[in-house]
Amino acid sequence: MKITKLTTYIVPPRWLFLKIETDEGVVGWGEPVVEGRALTVEAAVHELSDYLVGKDPFLIEDHWNVLYRGGFYRGGAIHMSALAGIDQALWDIKGKALGQPVHSLLGGQCRDRIKVYSWIGGDRPSDVANNAREVVARGFKAIKLNGCEEMQIVDTNEKIDKAVETIGLIRDAIGPHVGIGVDFHGRVHRPMAKVLAKELEPFKLMFIEEPVLSENREALREIANHCSTPIALGERLYSRWDFKSVLSDGFVDIIQPDLSHAGGITECRKIAAMAEAYDVALAPHCPLGPIALAACLQVDAVSYNAFIQEQSLGIHYNEANDILDYISNKEVFAYEDGFVSIPQGPGLGIEVDEAYVMERAKEGHRWRNPVWRHSDGSVAEW
Repeated sequence: MKITKLTTYIVPPRWLFLKIETDEGVVGWGEPVVEGRALTVEAAVHELSDYLVGKDPFLIEDHWNVLYRGGFYRGGAIHMSALAGIDQALWDIKGKALGQPVHSLLGGQCRDRIKVYSWIGGDRPSDVANNAREVVARGFKAIKLNGCEEMQIVDTNEKIDKAVETIGLIRDAIGPHVGIGVDFHGRVHRPMAKVLAKELEPFKLMFIEEPVLSENREALREIANHCSTPIALGERLYSRWDFKSVLSDGFVDIIQPDLSHAGGITECRKIAAMAEAYDVALAPHCPLGPIALAACLQVDAVSYNAFIQEQSLGIHYNEANDILDYISNKEVFAYEDGFVSIPQGPGLGIEVDEAYVMERAKEGHRWRNPVWRHSDGSVAEW
């Protein structure tokens, strides 16, 4: 079997899909994207394709190494996301050709299902209590929301009070036993992060996410000393080498690699195993489409330390299309009692509706992150 062609599709709301074809008619799908940089990643995929065409798609580990190590400059969001989507598609091909789900090829599943959480609110959380009640009523046992609006490096107690009030309203609305993840989204800098983390302590959160930007992770020591809430981080880390110091420092309790950003299934499987050795939990980041979610579930299936999975069904970004729109076997993501089943079909376990993908690719997208500014006019972290 040989790889014959790589085709990319930019589709709404903000995704990029990849199809890899072979001379035996077996096709694999991947989702290589950086939100807001889809066209850049698309170009990187096509640069990498020069090496892949004509190669045996089964040699996934070797292809990963060549596509990573074969360039003098390596790593980062664009390169690793392009590589991630290619890797997902190669695993999809191998699983389909052998009639096995990817998790079977990775050693076999150690769980039948995994807990999921649902996003509530939008970028500026305010009146979110009703949204939280509605999500819990649909069966979710965990939720996540942005914990604050823009916050300067040193800001007012009013901003802290507003964030604390919002989380308090949610806790009151959904009771003491539903998990709440609070995402600081990298908006908070060290001086305020330790204050906010301490003030949120009484709400017994499931985790606080990105209390500071990953590049400022030396601040995690002090934040960890101000609260006992588990700290989650990792959606903006792209390889096992990026995670190495995070794990060895010992202040992160949950890692969140993104299967479409951090080198795909091959790399995230290794990152998960590294984390297990440090007694750190795995909760893959995935506010993306159905291919990315299917890839995440393959790694969740074989990773003992995986405990919860992010998923984007109904997320506020998905205005033009949602994750089920692009697959024909919509029942594959079987949500029940706050869990989703591990897919059992060959490859990634999903059947991409290629005709619909091609139709929506005619519209495409040019989604961009919002640009926020502080009251003094300086740019704010979104």
